[in-house]
Parts: sequence; structure tokens; C-alpha cells
Amino acid sequence: MAQMSAESEHGTEQHQVRGVAELLMPHLLNLYGSTATAKDFEIYAPHATFEDPLMRAHGVDQIKSAFYTLPKVFGESRIVEYTVNENVIAPGKVEILIDNKQHYKVFGRDVDLTTQIRLHVEDGKVVRHEDWWDKKPLKNRDTVNVPFVGRAAEVTRRGSMLLTHAFMRFGKDPKP
Repeated sequence: MAQMSAESEHGTEQHQVRGVAELLMPHLLNLYGSTATAKDFEIYAPHATFEDPLMRAHGVDQIKSAFYTLPKVFGESRIVEYTVNENVIAPGKVEILIDNKQHYKVFGRDVDLTTQIRLHVEDGKVVRHEDWWDKKPLKNRDTVNVPFVGRAAEVTRRGSMLLTHAFMRFGKDPKP
């Protein structure tokens, strides 16, 4: 088990991570900290998906758009605390669960959000990335009582992503 540390406003925090998670965490901290570069997105498989309660991205370009939007919307964004659990599901397949606290500044106000980041990794690349706010499953046709309501939530997230993707120049990396 390797040891990693993350800087936060409260100083240096020590975290225990191992294996694949140890390689992914620095990139995830950059993504959520609004400091992502093109290299940080190399953790994703070309067909990867990202989903949170606001949007659903398909492919690396849309995932780039989702994370490159953060500094345009928030004055600050970062993960301030986290713990990592890594579970081997099958040879070459790993599930990583990251319980974390995210800090954002919106219109000058501090907002702290407790989430669970769920990563499905195959052959070292993230194929599915979900961010469960308040550690609650995303609403979809399988997780709500009325499948139509869940499907409407899915369509809304997809539409939100497509608008964001167009606004963010279709996932183009920012100029240095």
C-alpha cells in the first residue's frame, strides 16, 4: 500500500491508496481542482463515460468539456478530503470508490459537497466515471420508482452535456 498526500486549505492530508488508484488520483485531483491538462485525460479509454447529477458525457472529448467548464463556473473547485477503496472485480477490471469532500466557490459563497466518485477501470483505463452527490445513486430508469421519471433525468443530463460540449468548443484543450 502506497501513501499519497493531497494539499488542502487545512494543510497536508495523508491518504492510503494502492495499485491503479495510486496512478489515477493525481489526475483526478487536477480534474476536480480546475487545473486539468490534456495529459490528465489520458486516464480515460476512448469510449469512457462520465456522469454526475447534472450531465452525462460520452467519450474523452465530452469528458474534457465537462471538466474544462469547472473554472468557468466556479471561483474555486477542489477535493479537500478523500479515502480510496480499490476492488479487483476480474483480471484487468477494477472498481475504485473514492469517498470525498469537494469544495466549490459559487458567486463568492463556499459550497462543500460530500460525494462518492465511482470509477470502473479496465486494463488501466477508466471506462466509467460516476460522481454520486451526497453518496446517492444517480437517478435513472433503474433507480427510481417511475421509470419515465428516471428516463427524463437521463435525457436532461445528456442535453446539459451537449450544450456544455458546444460551449466548451467540443472538448478542445485550452491554449497554454
